[in-house]
Amino acid sequence: MLQAFICDGIRTPVGRYGGALSGIRTDDLGALPIKALMARHPQLDWAQLEEVYYGCVNQAGEDNRNVARMSALLAGLPVSVAAATVNRLCGSGLEAIASAARGIMTGQLDLAMAGGVESMSRAPLVMPKASSAFSRHAEIHDSTIGWRFVNPEMQRMYGIDAMGETAENVAQEHGISREDQDAFAFRSQQRAAHAMQAGILKDEIFAVTVPGRKKGETQSFEQDEHPRAETTLASLNALRPAFRSGGSVTAGNASGVNDGAAAMLLASETGAQRAGLKPVARVIGFATAGLAPRVMGFGPTPAVQKLLLQTKLSIGDFDVIELNEAFAAQALAVLRALGLPDDGSHINPNGGAIAFGHPLGMSGIRLTLTAVRQLERSGGRRALVTMCIGVGQGIALAIERI
Repeated sequence: MLQAFICDGIRTPVGRYGGALSGIRTDDLGALPIKALMARHPQLDWAQLEEVYYGCVNQAGEDNRNVARMSALLAGLPVSVAAATVNRLCGSGLEAIASAARGIMTGQLDLAMAGGVESMSRAPLVMPKASSAFSRHAEIHDSTIGWRFVNPEMQRMYGIDAMGETAENVAQEHGISREDQDAFAFRSQQRAAHAMQAGILKDEIFAVTVPGRKKGETQSFEQDEHPRAETTLASLNALRPAFRSGGSVTAGNASGVNDGAAAMLLASETGAQRAGLKPVARVIGFATAGLAPRVMGFGPTPAVQKLLLQTKLSIGDFDVIELNEAFAAQALAVLRALGLPDDGSHINPNGGAIAFGHPLGMSGIRLTLTAVRQLERSGGRRALVTMCIGVGQGIALAIERI
């Protein structure tokens, strides 16, 4: 197998639901990091780019009909550059990286782009077609997140627990207390606030021109807007359970509903040399695993265990771990199952999705970009990126700094 290298990457700031990025069409949003990479590498003959893989989950609105291809064309890539949208729900961004890396490792690709986009603010309400002639029955579903058009057999076999309910299931099965969840969420907010104040994330973010408050005005959007630096343990403790009476999962110890886009360049050794790119990390391996949908948040555990067997590494071999914080409950259950501390300084050292938010198709790229930059800052060697996935899956990626 050949080696697949990460050469560069960039992302928009993460926008709040209905926030700074909500005025941008999803396909235009997906084009922005591609344009930013093109501007950063003016020497590159972009006709050499062989494939664009873009993660996107919703695909029911302006992200329909292969948003990867739409974004690539809108960004100004040559029409000869192929593009495909991949959907592994929350793990779609990591799946895009894995797709590009597989092509490079098998010798089919020399230069590829992996990215992800999600505009949860612009996810439409959707209606099914009539199932019989002259039907007057109508349904409407919010496509922002969660189940819609449910198959009754799926519901009978596995249930259709909402995402927050799956977190409650994990908390109950693994004995994760409300106090520990709130403490984890508070650490995420604190670490994110420190990273932003120290300018730690500035190298991975580019400014986006967004509509201003007045008609015809524009402004520069330069910093993630979901983190809440004013968060205290007391304010988290005061929140009511959001998904189950008497439960422990709240809006404060869960990730947000967000907008954002990101992209990165991957290449073989030959492809990097030909394009004038400098590799910063190599892909060691990637793995996925399935489990019961009702406890989907525990998915990183079997995925990481599978990856460790594949790579012959141990969990202690990773200097940086980026675990997507869909919910504090599932993050804590995964950390404890893998023998990791709740508050490890190398685990989400700059905060996680509870602070930054979770634009579904983009998050895997954001986590990987952050992991690569953190390895460079700390001088660490290896990083692990892992995520839980709706309908019961987990995904994990291992990278090594060059």
